[in-house]
Amino acid sequence: MRNRRSGLLALAVAMAGMMVMAAPAGAGQASGQTPGQKSGLNFAPLGKQAMAVERSLGARVGVAVLDTASGQVWEYRGTERFPLNSTFKALACGVLLEKAQRQEADLAQTLPVEAAKLVSYSPVTEKRAGTAMSLTDLCAAAMTYSDNTAANLVLQAIGGPGGLTAALRRIGDPVTRIDRWEPEMNGATPGDLRDTTTPLAMLRTLQALALGPVLGDPAGAQFRQWLVDNQVSGPLLRAGLPADWRVGDRTGAGGHGSRSVVAVVWPPQRSPLVITAYLTGTKADIDRRNAALAGLGQTLAQVVAAGSR
Repeated sequence: MRNRRSGLLALAVAMAGMMVMAAPAGAGQASGQTPGQKSGLNFAPLGKQAMAVERSLGARVGVAVLDTASGQVWEYRGTERFPLNSTFKALACGVLLEKAQRQEADLAQTLPVEAAKLVSYSPVTEKRAGTAMSLTDLCAAAMTYSDNTAANLVLQAIGGPGGLTAALRRIGDPVTRIDRWEPEMNGATPGDLRDTTTPLAMLRTLQALALGPVLGDPAGAQFRQWLVDNQVSGPLLRAGLPADWRVGDRTGAGGHGSRSVVAVVWPPQRSPLVITAYLTGTKADIDRRNAALAGLGQTLAQVVAAGSR
């Protein structure tokens, strides 16, 4: 596993160097501090990296970062819509926990896993067909293995796509929308507003779920643990971050070269950062897309290190 991680990081480093040199002047837009905000991290290198990824992969990239130490928010194409893909699973399970917190859902409730309702990429539930699984176990499968059937069952428990969207509105997200079930929601057709979010909207919602105020402990602790326990995100952001950072994330992939990762990261002896990164509209293969996101992780680590000096 260490060799695999080292290889991926080396690829990300190489791509980072080539992409920054190729970055076009003035491509996209990036913003950092808000007026009156105290000085924070210098995110300019991350903006250059995002522009370079766009040039190298022929993609559209959106990134947003919150530094909880200062409240600083930085974004690149932060208000543009991108396909959610499987990052929506964090929202579904977060909303389920919020409903349970308000005693409107029972995490111990079991739902039947019917063979006829299994959908593509269901590594956990396909082995449980014909049995029943608790909502807790279904969220664990959806969050840590990106199991699509498990995600559909969780979605069913919270009122379907419309129920999830309504819940997001209630907790303060006016932008993100879920319209379809797995796997149809992953079409990612350019210009289709269905099943989309913006980097800034997802940033704020992920923060509210993972760090408060929407989820208090123990619900918040459970949500963070599911993020940290993710088993399918190794080649993305995690590959570019230092080994001593605690990372919790949820990834996604879909049509038209879509790839994404949303994360909470805890550098040692420091308040956490929240990051959302989406890319779409590229013909680059999955390894190059993963490496691009790993490169963003590496640049983020450099930004944080520079700000600590």
